[in-house]
Amino acid sequence: MMVEGVAVNAVTSMGYSKTLGDLDLTECMVALVQETRKVQGGNLASLAATLAAPAVTLNAMFTQLVYLASKMTVGDQIDRFTRLALKAQGQCRATVETLALIKNPPTTLFARQANIASGPQQVNNGGLPPAPSPTPSHAGTLESEPIRILETHGERLDYGTPNTTGRGDQAMAALAARHRPAHR
Repeated sequence: MMVEGVAVNAVTSMGYSKTLGDLDLTECMVALVQETRKVQGGNLASLAATLAAPAVTLNAMFTQLVYLASKMTVGDQIDRFTRLALKAQGQCRATVETLALIKNPPTTLFARQANIASGPQQVNNGGLPPAPSPTPSHAGTLESEPIRILETHGERLDYGTPNTTGRGDQAMAALAARHRPAHR
């Protein structure tokens, strides 16, 4: 009962519901188990109602606190009431947003990758390469799958071989001894 959390939540709910009078722990447990089973079955109507009521209450708190702040003349009181009003408004917004997510869940449940870069970035969405085949017990050659990163739409993007280094481009040659500084 403790691990499931239903009993603990029933006791806690009873403690915070004293304005309703004395509640029976067994009845609270039965009601919480029924609600939990509904949610496990996919019926979120009672949770939506549970969120809708506080959203309305938080909006009423915001309205009342802003009204009271507008009647204040002391700067510290104006600041305190305005801050409380804005907190209530923020909580109302968060509650409505959560309610909207319950009613209209997002279509993407998880992201396949996060593209975070401060400069140029290359993203290869081709998936993971195939797992290497196990080494054969007899001597032989293993063939690997060709690399397709440089290919798109059946055409190879890399044309020709890279330039060779050496004395081919004299304009880029190292400085001669006469052009170097005297002291390094």
